[in-house]
Amino acid sequence: MTDIPLPPGAPSAGRAHEADHAPSTALAVRALLTADATVLVRSRQVLLLNLVVPIAILFLTNRGRLSTDAGFLIGMALTYGLLSSGIIAYPTTLSRDREAGVFQRLRVTPAPTWAIMGSRLAVQFAADLVMGVVVLIVGSIQHQTVFSAGEYALILAIALLGAAVFLAIGQALVALVRSAGVVNAVARVLYIVLFLTGILGATGLLGDDFRNVAAWTPVGALMDLFGAVGNLAAWSAQNTWQAVALVGYAAVFAAIGIRWFRWEPA
Repeated sequence: MTDIPLPPGAPSAGRAHEADHAPSTALAVRALLTADATVLVRSRQVLLLNLVVPIAILFLTNRGRLSTDAGFLIGMALTYGLLSSGIIAYPTTLSRDREAGVFQRLRVTPAPTWAIMGSRLAVQFAADLVMGVVVLIVGSIQHQTVFSAGEYALILAIALLGAAVFLAIGQALVALVRSAGVVNAVARVLYIVLFLTGILGATGLLGDDFRNVAAWTPVGALMDLFGAVGNLAAWSAQNTWQAVALVGYAAVFAAIGIRWFRWEPA
């Protein structure tokens, strides 16, 4: 068969197909982001766990009664919000949607597979960033503390790192556990263990050995980093390695969450 020459400047068949495909993919991604953001904003659980309770923690903690600096108290409130978002809210919603067949229906749409999960994570990161800004502003006012512009930026950067760690753990949990009910139960137990380990380790109530171990858990390392921001001159090599450890946690759990995630319900 003789090929028919195309007019100068006309796109080839492959390029024409890509041109037709690109708009549909972009529209699908935009629709996913809009839908996921709408669901998140309307969720009472997210509003309560991610915003109301962290702010309540700021008002319940009084630096005048606690021998703790403001950076640590603000960091504790931020850690609670990030932990609740990544360990409870995100995996619970993800597993329920999978069990309801939402992902199976989404996979037959023009949206690519990476966009379906990427949209969820992007919206969660945006919500965590908003929560971080609000808690940081309220905490600064409540504890009468003013950070420098660099310290504010560093606190938000650490908060996003913490969000990445906890969202990766939540993703791994949904990948390894197929039942939504079991995911919910395991998430709550995991939340309590991580939070109490970090809090008790930071206070030193259970001894130096436990404190040293807790400092390398996701919550313990994150709270140490938040506390170190208030005194950058005292930033130690351990704080640097704690940041590296958090990056490692995020990478390992994200790999597990991607490798073993199943789109179909059990």
